[in-house]
Amino acid sequence: MFAYAHDSRIFGGALGEAHAEKIHKVMDLAEKAGAPLVTLVDVPGFLPGVAQEHGGIIRHGAKLLYAYCNATVPRVQVILRKAYGGAYIVMDSRSIGTDVSLAWPTNEIAVMGAEGAANVISRKDIAASGDPEATRAHLVKEYRAELMHPYHAAERGPVDDVIDPAETRVRLIGALAMLRDKYVPLPSRKHGNQPQ
Repeated sequence: MFAYAHDSRIFGGALGEAHAEKIHKVMDLAEKAGAPLVTLVDVPGFLPGVAQEHGGIIRHGAKLLYAYCNATVPRVQVILRKAYGGAYIVMDSRSIGTDVSLAWPTNEIAVMGAEGAANVISRKDIAASGDPEATRAHLVKEYRAELMHPYHAAERGPVDDVIDPAETRVRLIGALAMLRDKYVPLPSRKHGNQPQ
């Protein structure tokens, strides 16, 4: 089994172009070795900024997405804490074909954080209210309570099960045992057109 992690204390765990490239290389090794992939997700999004754009974050993110989508080895995703936006999707989400997706009960799966979502979705309501800060705080709390919990994701399908963190190892072993004989028939073409 291959694993890669980056420190969530650095840039808040945001996925930068260097991180995406390193994860892509680990995935390439796993695919060549036929080793299963376990992706532990704690990502608040892609790292913003002009330096990231010039460094090729879109290209590296596309390479990462391509690698996950074309992986034939067993793939298990565990969402630990934050799972926001496009960075969550490219980190082996259910929408790109992970075999098993598990989530801790403390995680947040969303397009963006609650504060940003409340500001975008309810901008006019906040501005029109008599107390914008109190209205914003109420909307953030409401958004978190209704949409940013793993049970909402489990109900809709992006997560297979919400697990106790203490059971993570046992559940990973069970998932990998279930996927031991995974077989993916390869297409008749020799190779795809990987982003460069």
